[in-house]
Amino acid sequence: MRFLHTADWHIGRRLHGFDLTQEQQAAFKQIEQIALDEKVDGVIIAGDLYDRSLPAESSVAQLNAMLQQLNLTDKLPIYAISGNHDSATRLATGTPWFKDTHFYMHTDLKQAFTPVELPDTQLFLLPYFEPFAAQEYFHDESLRTLELAFKPIVEKMVAQFNPAKKHLLVAHFFAAGSEQTESETKLTVGGLAAIPVSMLQDFDYVALGHLHGKDALHAKKVRYSGSPVKFSLSEANQQKGIWIVDTDPFELTFKPLKPLRDVQQLTASFAELTDPTFYQPLDRDNFFGMTITDNKPIPNLLTSLRKIYPNIVSLAHTDDYDTGVGYKGESGAQIRKQDPMDLLSHFYESVAKEPLTADQRKWATDALKIANEGKQ
Repeated sequence: MRFLHTADWHIGRRLHGFDLTQEQQAAFKQIEQIALDEKVDGVIIAGDLYDRSLPAESSVAQLNAMLQQLNLTDKLPIYAISGNHDSATRLATGTPWFKDTHFYMHTDLKQAFTPVELPDTQLFLLPYFEPFAAQEYFHDESLRTLELAFKPIVEKMVAQFNPAKKHLLVAHFFAAGSEQTESETKLTVGGLAAIPVSMLQDFDYVALGHLHGKDALHAKKVRYSGSPVKFSLSEANQQKGIWIVDTDPFELTFKPLKPLRDVQQLTASFAELTDPTFYQPLDRDNFFGMTITDNKPIPNLLTSLRKIYPNIVSLAHTDDYDTGVGYKGESGAQIRKQDPMDLLSHFYESVAKEPLTADQRKWATDALKIANEGKQ
């Protein structure tokens, strides 16, 4: 059989305050087209369909429209689980009749032990869970971590294996040896950490969600699909996409997605960034994280840059940028004993990298004299 493996849609997510609705919709349309072109037997969504457990009405409407398009209009089976960002209770609404259209949404640990039976494949859908859920299910308080809980979970699944079929696991957790980016929430609450890939060897393929890069893990038959949209500057160099999974013979094919607006990192001086020869080759509608190499303050820096790059999500300076404070740990009393003109001269030189001019010193002296007269 052939499946499309995707995850971590995070509908409702924002990038440093910027709305990503259009980016997520564009990614979805590409996923849908790939599914149709590749004639897949089903779409796997490995958790975190929403970005928060209480999604906005607009996010609910957007996700519902996506799922209806795939399942009701395109007639594609969906095999989905809840992730750590989802509300399992809210996603579970409607599951009694979802199966009538081959839409399987598992949100409870106990559902994982009843596989979805397909002609030559058994699909085990394991939603995100906390250790206490395993403790309650197995009546075993010793299952305090993900690794401890996972052993009896796998054993119970393996007991359901039909040897004549392939066995796929869909899950949402952190696998040992994986690499994270800034946009992911670590699964460590309540002792839920990571499991070794070796514990998954009984399955013919494990479709994972949670980490947002497809290269977070390089196990042959255990993969993250990654998110379809870039959610942080640390993902700027990631290629987003989905996996096409063929079960027999086993084969993985990565299908890239083209971002509507990409995420880019730029490190340059203000002069370079505002030079047409520098910015004209760029797609200036992209989201930019900028690091300025100038070591002197530039008035209205962000405002000036946004006239050229409207979607600046982050603005920083290189490590050698001097704020000009020049503070060396003196107490307030010690600072007040120093001559005000000496303090001003030192501050200005630290910031501007040049001394006060004669005119500037005169203006400052006159202003200080007026201020002192006002105190009397």
